[in-house]
Amino acid sequence: MKTIFQKTELSEPALFSPSDTTKKIENFPKICVSTFSENIIQKFSSLSNTEKIAELYTANGIMPIYKIHYKDTDIAFYLSRVGAPACVVGFEEVVAMGAEKFVLFGSCGVLDDDKVKDNIIIPVSAVRDEGTSYHYLPPSPEIETDPHSVQILESVLTNCGYSYVKGKTWTSDGIYRETIPTIQERRQEGCLVVEMECASMLAVAKYRQIPFIQFLYGADHLNSDTWEIRDLALYGLTNAEKYMVLAFECGLAM
Repeated sequence: MKTIFQKTELSEPALFSPSDTTKKIENFPKICVSTFSENIIQKFSSLSNTEKIAELYTANGIMPIYKIHYKDTDIAFYLSRVGAPACVVGFEEVVAMGAEKFVLFGSCGVLDDDKVKDNIIIPVSAVRDEGTSYHYLPPSPEIETDPHSVQILESVLTNCGYSYVKGKTWTSDGIYRETIPTIQERRQEGCLVVEMECASMLAVAKYRQIPFIQFLYGADHLNSDTWEIRDLALYGLTNAEKYMVLAFECGLAM
């Protein structure tokens, strides 16, 4: 028996597609932004120029999708669920609604504090230490970010005056199984950070041919034998405006 990790080619076709479960919405914004911080989403959804335009449905509950008018452009935004499978499903359904460009941002664990410091992280590739990406692309140790998306993100960050670092991220399914030997191994392979969605999102965006940008910001610290929580518990709220506006600017630049 071969699992998706051993197969060299994708199995096609799928029994059903996102458009079979999600209806296309008239005038849905072409640009969509998402993050994992409920605090950030709540902050921006309460603004006067924001309105709810749709909902994502799961057994966990309903996830609102909002529209904001930014620089004469309508941009959709919503809260992504943490973890590759749930994050990808939300992306698939938003694309089925009508989104054509997608920007995602969120926190990550820092593996190399000397290089990351206070910089925003641009993933140039992701180690596929999860399962979801293998349903969208054939097996490989890593998946590379589209160079054009990296260029756009670099340009936006430079124009906004924010420092950044480019590097490899480690996408893992098991937050409580980030063992010390594996952390050391990933650091030696050049991984700057660890998170739970990037490899899968790069894979699904490539499969669906959707322009995709993701940036990360450091939260907890895994650069030593002792875990440091730092500002992980704040879920990005201290820089909410900074991150969200960066995402909007990336969407406009795509």
